[in-house]
Amino acid sequence: MRIYISHSRSFDFDNELYSPIRKHFSDNAHEFVLPHENGSDDDTKSVIATCDLVLAEVSFPAIGVGIELGRAEAAGIRIVCVYRTGTMPSPSLRRITDEIREYDSEAALLRIIDKGIEDIETVND
Repeated sequence: MRIYISHSRSFDFDNELYSPIRKHFSDNAHEFVLPHENGSDDDTKSVIATCDLVLAEVSFPAIGVGIELGRAEAAGIRIVCVYRTGTMPSPSLRRITDEIREYDSEAALLRIIDKGIEDIETVND
């Protein structure tokens, strides 16, 4: 499964998002597209179109995340949004997905990702 991780640049995404994902999914059973890894900025339109899931960290508003979510929705790709306890995600997210999940720890974030993957794999079986 190929999973695109969408997020704002307004937080330490490498340590708070990328690192936990890399550690938790170290078996390489799934491919994670981490768009800002090593400072890269890929053509998100073509990359998102090849993914099975878009996971969006939406604790911090970002126009780029909105664009990526619009591309995912237009392509019919499942979208799961996550946000940190104590932040308020945009109400507009409900227009593109009902899967908006709150997390209060790294472990909770990883459980949400595991569940999103499991749900897709169940549908595809």
